[in-house]
Amino acid sequence: MRFFILNIPTEEIKKVNKGIVTTIPDRCKRCYSCIRECPASAIKVINGQAAVLEERCIACGHCVKVCSQNAKQIVTDVDRVLNEILLKHRSIAVVAPSFAASFPNDYSRFPTALRRLGFDEVVETAFGADLISESYLKLFESDSRKTVISSACPAVVNYIEKYYPSLVPNIAPVVSPMIAAGIFLRKNSDENIKIVFIGPCIAKKHEYTGSEVAGVIDAVLTFTEIKKMFKDKGIVLDSLDESDFDPPHAYMGKAYPLAGGLLKTAQIPSDILEKEIIVVEGKKNVTEIIGEIAEDNIKAKFVDILFCEGCISGPAIDSDLNFYSRREKVINFIEKNIYSTDKQIWKSNIYNSRDLNFSRSFSGKSQRRPHPSEDKIKEILARTNKFNAHDELNCGACGYNTCREYAVAIAKGLAESEMCLPYLIDQLNKAYNDLNNAQEQLRTAEKLASIGQLAAGVAHEINNPLGSIILYASLLKKQLNAAAESSQSAEDLETIVSEANRCKNIVSNLLNFARQGKLNLTSVNVYSLIKEIVKTLKLNPVYKDINIKIDRRTAIERIDCDEDQVKQVFLNLINNACEALGESELKKIKISLSSEDGFYVINVADTGPGIPKENYNKIFTPFFTTKKIGKGTGLGLAISYGIVKMHQGFISFKSGTGSGTEFTVKLPESFEKQNIKVSAAFAGSSELKEKEENAIR
Repeated sequence: MRFFILNIPTEEIKKVNKGIVTTIPDRCKRCYSCIRECPASAIKVINGQAAVLEERCIACGHCVKVCSQNAKQIVTDVDRVLNEILLKHRSIAVVAPSFAASFPNDYSRFPTALRRLGFDEVVETAFGADLISESYLKLFESDSRKTVISSACPAVVNYIEKYYPSLVPNIAPVVSPMIAAGIFLRKNSDENIKIVFIGPCIAKKHEYTGSEVAGVIDAVLTFTEIKKMFKDKGIVLDSLDESDFDPPHAYMGKAYPLAGGLLKTAQIPSDILEKEIIVVEGKKNVTEIIGEIAEDNIKAKFVDILFCEGCISGPAIDSDLNFYSRREKVINFIEKNIYSTDKQIWKSNIYNSRDLNFSRSFSGKSQRRPHPSEDKIKEILARTNKFNAHDELNCGACGYNTCREYAVAIAKGLAESEMCLPYLIDQLNKAYNDLNNAQEQLRTAEKLASIGQLAAGVAHEINNPLGSIILYASLLKKQLNAAAESSQSAEDLETIVSEANRCKNIVSNLLNFARQGKLNLTSVNVYSLIKEIVKTLKLNPVYKDINIKIDRRTAIERIDCDEDQVKQVFLNLINNACEALGESELKKIKISLSSEDGFYVINVADTGPGIPKENYNKIFTPFFTTKKIGKGTGLGLAISYGIVKMHQGFISFKSGTGSGTEFTVKLPESFEKQNIKVSAAFAGSSELKEKEENAIR
């Protein structure tokens, strides 16, 4: 599993962060909300950061709207407007008719605020909508056999040009209201006039720079940016006087921000039963209708289409009102101002503009990437543990609707495997379990280290007194035997010698810990080794009733290991299994030999009483034993654990009260043919080695 350091902009992120919408890496929190909302799959995840691809982006702004961390930023003309256009030129602000939804309580003061900011004139973009209405009416009344798609929404135009280039001829060859208003103003104003559009649309920032309309509009500001400019300049709308827009005044073009507003303005019939006209708004509906038109499933003559739910829901509308309240505010503005417009002057302005060219063309700029093969999709799904349809949860956590969409995005270089939340959780659980195992092994190793230090420290001090005790106890016993003294005294001395020898064996086992710093590797036949151990144990009359079966399920005969130490491991395990069967009615031990992922696997299972759960964490702890006093030191499994770990293997067990116990040992099948010095956790320091050598001497 790969892990990424978040919030560090890589060179690749910097390289793609150049479009209308970009990502602020320090704020991006890997929620993938923007991916879910992007209709163009224009967001590529790079090291966990959702970077917007300029060439694929349609500037619809949906990613900006849904980003709760404000990690998406929009290219801005604010500094240029403030420091150049307003200071050095005569300027006109062209305001989108949806402004009433963004300034619901102050829209009558909004023109005044713009003049206070420095604009010389403030006019309505809606007049541009009035100017192009006749062009749409002519298109509707023409005999065109193809479905005409309105071109007023630049996000829709971008989407078609980049992802449905075959539909480019269907786009109405008419400029948007913003461009139409700019053309009119340039015709009827000074040559050096600067025109700034103000509205709720981010895509306008892309539209005004297009080669077909370049130079008509000089800058685009959003309502969000305007509000910040007002705040920075100390302009408070509540304190300003009301004022009207400058001419030319608009008429029904004010309805453009509402769904169907274009039809209303162009006087195109829009009855609910009118099958030749379709009004579409909203991302999901827009992508569906465009797909249907491309498949030739739609026979309508005209489609009025807006990527947002009307311009009143534009990504930079910057209003706390809900959709219906915004709609009501715009309608109130229309009703309040529509009848105050001098229709004769309005008609005169429209007539005098009859020679202006409001037509334009569009071109395909396909950004579709080749669809991956089915084999490639399956291969990618398998990386996140999805091998069949049942494994595909389609939870949407990655930002894509289905796991297959997500796999396709990865194949196209737009996503990463680490975006799959269920997969990450599984990997996290695995990592957590591995960490717990590692910590448990570390605790065990620390315990073993303490035993090694203890062994090195006390062995020398204990061995000499024990030797003296055994020697003099033996001499006294001989003297008593020679003098035919009391047999009770002889038995007491025998007990002293026996217990002293037992202490010496304990010290000897402790020294085994201190000596486990080196492996003497040879090629060992594990099967033969275990057979020899079993044969030896069967000679013990105590174990004669035990049925020991060896099940060999691997063709591998030899592995590289230290024969003496590995023999000690299996002797301990099999001997423990035999002792565990002491009071069991069913006395069976099964030893299974197999191979798995480069490891030789040995399982030793008995039918004994099992291990109580409360003892699970103590099994490999030195000096822990459940045997009767004098029957064990509690070092056998601890020593075995150390030997297996030095062989870079694994040892584990599973057990249940009354259901027997099974120990599993995994040893690497091959090592380099040389002595491998391993710094054992319990005998790693030079100080410990020095103490060990002194103790041995």
